[in-house]
Amino acid sequence: MDTALVDMPLLIAMSHFMHMPLTFASGVAFAGVVLAALGLLQGLFGLAFLARFLHRARRERGQAQTLAGPAISVLKPLHGDEPLLEAALASFFAQDYPAFQIVFGVQDPNDPAIAVVERLRARFPACDARLVIDATQHGTNRKISNLINMMKNARHELLVVADSDIHTTPDYLRSVQAALATPGTGMVTTLYTGLPADRSLAARIGASQINHAFIPGVLIGRALGREDGLGATMALTRATLDRIGGFAALADHIADDAVLAAKVRELGLAVRLAPAIPATTVAEHGLRDLCRRELRWARVNRSLAPLSYAASVVQYPLAFALVTLASAPGAAWAWGWFVFCWLLRGATARGIDHALALTPRAPVALLPLRDLLSVAAVVMSFAGDKVYWRGEVVVVEPPPSLSPKM
Repeated sequence: MDTALVDMPLLIAMSHFMHMPLTFASGVAFAGVVLAALGLLQGLFGLAFLARFLHRARRERGQAQTLAGPAISVLKPLHGDEPLLEAALASFFAQDYPAFQIVFGVQDPNDPAIAVVERLRARFPACDARLVIDATQHGTNRKISNLINMMKNARHELLVVADSDIHTTPDYLRSVQAALATPGTGMVTTLYTGLPADRSLAARIGASQINHAFIPGVLIGRALGREDGLGATMALTRATLDRIGGFAALADHIADDAVLAAKVRELGLAVRLAPAIPATTVAEHGLRDLCRRELRWARVNRSLAPLSYAASVVQYPLAFALVTLASAPGAAWAWGWFVFCWLLRGATARGIDHALALTPRAPVALLPLRDLLSVAAVVMSFAGDKVYWRGEVVVVEPPPSLSPKM
């Protein structure tokens, strides 16, 4: 990769430090320049890894269209009538797959999601769709409790657990099944993009975090050897699930996707990325709700790998460019460095949008705010262990099987 885009402005900025007296402010400004440069480079590498992944994904999706896979049970745990819920669930009814069923589950007989499911069952009468209403609680993770209750209605050997807010293309199940059929694979998961539920500030910058930080971060992590499970899609065979102790083995873990992936890897099996990239609804309309959700993600990720999560703060270069600007107020070079970082960060984000054919495009004007909020979430993740999750306060603890890890 040609890093000259960063090298020249970085050299210009560094040259100013050669003529500055050594002070605390100059030291902070220097650290800000270095960290921002690392973040810009990470963004460029993330874009390159995304291009490579999409090239391979196009080939694999084409091959998947020719395969006749076994029947699949899709498990969809539900909780409430979320924004765009009906559109998300309808995308699963419209799958181009020869044999599948959808099992929906709720724990409250008055859950408004039930009416959404019934409307879709009427729209797609040919689809084998079942609804389980069962309030039985198994452990502290309500999603996993829901799945345990739903399993008695799952008819097939292949299981695909997909979040309620996931929007898919018709070839999603074909892509997931083809990846799971790869020898040595124990679990399949997917990347996902952020789909704003509306044009609010919170929804737009929430989607930006997913599209422009989460996706490249996952691909860089996989290039370094990580095989994380991503909760939006968790696919595996019933036999593999039984070997790790069933869903009951996840019942007391809030990070059920990470624990499931770890248990699959302990069997000597790989966790693969399917070539499909669905979208997840970003439903938060206000910044308070968005910050609560992102703090939940942050504290869960911090509980899994504290040191590597702390290091992930580098991927937000505009926050550190602002630190440099604040440490050298009025300096033309500091303003130039900040503007350059903003332009390159925006260009990288728009490159991701173009590669994934995303609309709306990255809110370039909001990227400094986006990076500041992301850094704040990382910092605040170390300041407590309580999170809000579906209206409840939950304590985040590191899973015994994953702690301590770097």
